[in-house]
Amino acid sequence: MSDPTTQVTETGRGERPARGLPDAARRRRLRRWRGTKDWISRGSVATFGVGVIGALALMFVYLFSETMPIFGEPEIRPAAVYPAPGGEDFGATLHTAMERYREVGVRFTDGARYAFFNPRSGELIEQGQLNKPSGAQIRSFDTAEARHRLVGYGLDDGTAIFARHDYDVSYPDGERLVTPSITYPEGDGEPLEIFAEDGYPLDAIGVQRGRQGSAVVGASNEHEALRMVLFEEETDFLTGEATVEREVYDLPWPESGIEVTQILLDTTMRNLFVGDAQGRLHYFDVSNLNRPRLVGTVRAIEGDDAEVTQLQFLLGAASLIAGGSDGSVSQYMVTRDEERERRLTRIRTFDGHPDAVSSIAPEHARKGFATGAVDGTVQLHYATSSRTLTQLALEGGSPVSALAMAPRQNAMIAVGEDGRFNYLDVDNPHPEVSFAALWQKVWYEGRDDPAYVWQSSSATDEFEPKFSLVPLTVGTLKAAFYAMLFATPIAILGAIYSAYFMSARMRQTTKPAIEIMEALPTVILGFLAGLWAAPFFERNLPAVFSILIALPFAMVLAGWLWTRVFPEGIRSRVPPGWEAALLIPVVIGVAWLGVALSPYMELAFFGGDMRQWLTDQGIDYDQRNALVVGIAMGFAVIPTIFSISEDAVFNVPRHLSQGALALGATPWQAVATVVLLTASPGIFSAVMIGFGRAVGETMIVVMATGNSPVTNFNLFEGMRTLSANIAVEMKETAQGSSHYRILFLAALVLFVLTFLVNTVAEIVRHRLRKKYSAL
Repeated sequence: MSDPTTQVTETGRGERPARGLPDAARRRRLRRWRGTKDWISRGSVATFGVGVIGALALMFVYLFSETMPIFGEPEIRPAAVYPAPGGEDFGATLHTAMERYREVGVRFTDGARYAFFNPRSGELIEQGQLNKPSGAQIRSFDTAEARHRLVGYGLDDGTAIFARHDYDVSYPDGERLVTPSITYPEGDGEPLEIFAEDGYPLDAIGVQRGRQGSAVVGASNEHEALRMVLFEEETDFLTGEATVEREVYDLPWPESGIEVTQILLDTTMRNLFVGDAQGRLHYFDVSNLNRPRLVGTVRAIEGDDAEVTQLQFLLGAASLIAGGSDGSVSQYMVTRDEERERRLTRIRTFDGHPDAVSSIAPEHARKGFATGAVDGTVQLHYATSSRTLTQLALEGGSPVSALAMAPRQNAMIAVGEDGRFNYLDVDNPHPEVSFAALWQKVWYEGRDDPAYVWQSSSATDEFEPKFSLVPLTVGTLKAAFYAMLFATPIAILGAIYSAYFMSARMRQTTKPAIEIMEALPTVILGFLAGLWAAPFFERNLPAVFSILIALPFAMVLAGWLWTRVFPEGIRSRVPPGWEAALLIPVVIGVAWLGVALSPYMELAFFGGDMRQWLTDQGIDYDQRNALVVGIAMGFAVIPTIFSISEDAVFNVPRHLSQGALALGATPWQAVATVVLLTASPGIFSAVMIGFGRAVGETMIVVMATGNSPVTNFNLFEGMRTLSANIAVEMKETAQGSSHYRILFLAALVLFVLTFLVNTVAEIVRHRLRKKYSAL
């Protein structure tokens, strides 16, 4: 008998009422307590749910905030205007430059005079005269690549002045002191003879500095003479004594009747470019100076009054910028055609000026440059991103006669023909970034065609960074595709069998065992894939493919033999739901047989070496490739897909499948027509979660592939994924740099890609759930 003090509550449970309280008061107190617990539960769920959404939103905001600066607009700001240092008596300014700290600038004039000054204020520091012979007149002027700080004057007596402006940095009393000087790298300060013995004037001159010495190229239009003088430097490794050998080579004149206006020689001393007053560029191959040849001519400037007014190399001298009398600005580069012959090719065109280009100033550490024009406008451009970044009109609209870029790209000096110097602050931290540079093919220096390339660093200072996200995105999808191709059928079919056909006791063993696989660190899988699986696959390629192809057929054949060949007495000894255990020897036997027969298959069908056979067929093979990554990552994804799919199938109400069986359907028909349709939302969710896991996987891709950012779906080549690229390169990049922020952009792309896939998956799941909920 029950305690008479026990009352039956609304929930049916017996509870002892509080002493001294009537039943109505006790029920009110219970309702209040339940309401409080419900409110706490709802608040907790809502709080943590909103917290999850808030955390995702904060992640997005943080990634977005780190990425946004690369899309900012560059700016040129006038900072100071002052008269020409040294006064107008010095003559017209031909060239100006400044050192990296922007504490000392230099000015060269048409009288072969120089002046060192403070770039910010114009205060004169030092002035002097170069070693120009008395009575000689200056006919031409040129500068070498900006980093070499060389200038050259061509004189009417056939000689040239070759000088260099240097800056010595010291720290007396802890303060920086920059001491400028003028040096003469060749000829001990004496003018260099180019056409002196012939008496020809130097109407155009080109100077350059290379690894083995210096060179001067001069042209005399009246006499149609083109000559190259090399000063090769050799240092005795025992005594350290340096010797200079002077060699003179006559080059063929580009075309009779032309007027040469510009000459450029690259730092390798192999390629020579000549611009003329007819708007054409002539390309010479001077790699063999005993047999120099004119390779080709291209029309750079169109129009009746076309003229190549300016010609300058970009950093590294691998490509050049041509400015024309029509204001056009174009980039040219030596490429190879289909016959592998070298040719000069226009690879991109930038926004031009309304008037003729009068000056070009390349950046010292990037592939950017500035142009000045006769109408007084100054523009900033960047080659790789194919962008004209910004423009500024100088006060008064005076033609820009000279332009200089600071070595750190943070300032410029623009000189007007009125002699006034304009000191400009430049804010241009991320010119490399544009939609075209990130997502379209780009024609990079040294390549014969546009391509998708990711190469963020190199061993040379003149390297052109390549920041295409296409190879990384394709690599991410490639790795996920092959992983899902391997994992999805195994996981889903295994889940169906486990949930519907396997015995309960066997399921209690296999399901936890597979789910435990999910706890296995992916670094272990990556380690095994990279150090064991990759070499094994390379040695046994026929075995890998024969096992993948033969195993399903062997299992079907084993099942057929079990039902058709083995007598009922033997089959009855295996409890229902334990048939899968019989396939274990089949799997082991097929794997062993495939490996054992691999050398014979390789000898019979692939000439003894399947890898070489693939190469002969034009299929590249890397040891660490998508096949290895797909299988290794597939093992990481299988537990996720299996567990969720198995639960979805197992939780299908039994009366649905039993009803189908009662109507005469076989077990497989019931699974295909009823169970799978009902469980399809859960299975689809499992596949999408597995795909998300594969997309974000890092360690397996880092360790099991060569991390080569290629843009293809070749099963036998590697890839580089977005996540692996971030993990590999983030620790190497400078904080706040373009590379650093592009890595955050890659993370944002990965975040958005995963978010979109999950959103679409959720929409599809809800529709499937709604469609089959009536079953």
